[in-house]
Amino acid sequence: MKNFLLLAFVFTLQACQSQTKEKMNLKVNKTEQEWKAQLSPVEFEILRKKGTERAYTGEYWDHFEKGKYVCAGCEAELFVSDTKFDSHCGWPSFDKAIKGSVIYKDDLSFGMVRTEVMCASCGGHLGHVFDDGPRETTGKRYCTNSVSIKFIPANPKK
Repeated sequence: MKNFLLLAFVFTLQACQSQTKEKMNLKVNKTEQEWKAQLSPVEFEILRKKGTERAYTGEYWDHFEKGKYVCAGCEAELFVSDTKFDSHCGWPSFDKAIKGSVIYKDDLSFGMVRTEVMCASCGGHLGHVFDDGPRETTGKRYCTNSVSIKFIPANPKK
């Protein structure tokens, strides 16, 4: 009986999660083929297949220039540099996303309970948000894949 209840719970949860993407009302809707044509193989794996880059290998984990970070899939603004901090985790970390720029989804993969963060414009996987960020600000840590974002400097060189 316990196994049956557990299975029923898992199937119900998966059904709810699969409906989440349909209810997102994304501004950018592309087919898998269109995303594959636009993105590099690594970008596609992370943004569309929910992959993760290895810690300390991404372009922005130790990058602290002034500017903003946009989605690598659709260029929607996601984070400003003032919210970036060094979390010593090997991925770019922010304590706050631009209001309305991201959506959240429960992620129960790999036997963990986490909150996935996705671009609100195209649904691209950015990373996860945790409650171990700086207490003096929001207490949040948006642990973000460098591959899923692009940096736009505040003062572009001419």
